[in-house]
Amino acid sequence: MTAGFAAEGTAINVCNDMAQGIIDRFRTMAIARSSVLTGQVTGSLIRTMISGVVVIGVALLLGFRPTAGPAEWIAAAGMFALLTLALTWLTVAFGLLANTPAGANSLALIPAILPFVSSAFIPTAAMSGPVRWFAQNQPFTPVIDTLRGLLTGTGIGDSAIIAIAWCAGLTVAAYFWARALYNRRPAA
Repeated sequence: MTAGFAAEGTAINVCNDMAQGIIDRFRTMAIARSSVLTGQVTGSLIRTMISGVVVIGVALLLGFRPTAGPAEWIAAAGMFALLTLALTWLTVAFGLLANTPAGANSLALIPAILPFVSSAFIPTAAMSGPVRWFAQNQPFTPVIDTLRGLLTGTGIGDSAIIAIAWCAGLTVAAYFWARALYNRRPAA
């Protein structure tokens, strides 16, 4: 949920930057066109990773007792970074697609609410038919199952492979979509 809601802010930032003319100034500079979007993604990734550390700190204060060793913590941080990267590129595309910050915010709510229909709160086996199918076949369930397994010492099965595939696929697709949207926007 932290990654989803943090990415929402990136969509709004990109939409604002496109509307306020700063991007037009960047386009006149001798920099790679993709560096503007990559800078937004990098900044968002750093902010979200810091937010993730804060969330883990609060969870520890509230009584969460993970059994993970150093390797599992590193793997969990890597999984969280991959998810953040995928969601951030997706919301960058949403920010470029939207005409207003409110529109960017609305589009970016899609990945922010998907964890509510996943294995985050209840096992997918306890869900009704269509909801179970959706929960089992969306990106957040394998990511959550992987993170839960890494931090609590339970088995993760093939969740990690599925989660990495989802994150990699979303990242690549969203990156090229965002680039196409960015390149098609006319300079003012």
